Amino acid sequence: MVTLQQIAFHAGCSLATVSRVLKGEGTASDEMVRRVRRAAAELGYRPKSPASAGGRNRPVVGVLVPSVTNPVFAASLAGIQHRLQAAKHGVLIAQSNYDPGSETAAVGALLEQRPTGLILTLCNAETSQALSAALPPTVLLNNRPVARFPAAVTVDNHRAGYEITRHILQHRHSRILFVSGHFASSDRARLRYEGYCVAMQEASCEPLPALEIPFVDGYEHLELSETMEQHRPTAIIASNDLLALGVIAALRREGLMVPGDVSVAGFDGIAISRLIAPSLTTVAMPDGDMGIAAAAMLLDIAENAGECRHLCLHHRLYLGATVRTVP
Repeated sequence: MVTLQQIAFHAGCSLATVSRVLKGEGTASDEMVRRVRRAAAELGYRPKSPASAGGRNRPVVGVLVPSVTNPVFAASLAGIQHRLQAAKHGVLIAQSNYDPGSETAAVGALLEQRPTGLILTLCNAETSQALSAALPPTVLLNNRPVARFPAAVTVDNHRAGYEITRHILQHRHSRILFVSGHFASSDRARLRYEGYCVAMQEASCEPLPALEIPFVDGYEHLELSETMEQHRPTAIIASNDLLALGVIAALRREGLMVPGDVSVAGFDGIAISRLIAPSLTTVAMPDGDMGIAAAAMLLDIAENAGECRHLCLHHRLYLGATVRTVP
């Protein structure tokens, strides 16, 4: 059995440093963390997982997502679980309910189980207090990398927002409204809106202020009458497909048809968006593949002292039937 003393000798550091790094407690330089993990990997060290009340005897990975009911994160979780099962790891799941204030407590609950590492989808990785704690190997999923946590799996949400806006502009729309969950709850939505603004400005069209609503319960109670009266958009971009479906329902309550009166587009490419009639124009994201990639990257970092890296997967514009050309 490999001991901590052997790892300390191999890494050229103290026993206390090895203990801090492997437990994810205290502070150590990035170079020292890499040396300790590489030494542990080369010696074949595997940490013992403490038995829980349920008798857990296999390593686990902690995963934080904004919502377990959103098909986007459900697909990512399925990909994570598929990859980790192959590595004989369990999965612990926590959700933030799109609340930045609850992320620290959620991550703390995951850390109590002493996971091999963490996969985190945060409301905003640049401001999240959850990243201020001493964490085990961590991969950000759907968030851009930050200086302290350079391992991340993302798509280019800014580019996606730009491309879907350009597509609608090419159908001769000039008054395009962006409807979104609160930007404080999703840096992905904010980046998509920023891409929308760039495309509008390049086309010499004025970007409209985003209509922000709650992510958790805003879809079913969306009210557009005042906004439609004020801005009179001919097209609406929603920051995700679930919200796009809520937009379509709200427009129908106003007696408006899609796309006859107002065109609508979304993001994510969830299955139900292709099943409705007319099918939704959207940007399809590789959510399942992103989950698999994040899990594989985490295992490589935690068990092989692999390099932290930023992997950006490709999105794809799905041409549904909810965008029409303005006569």
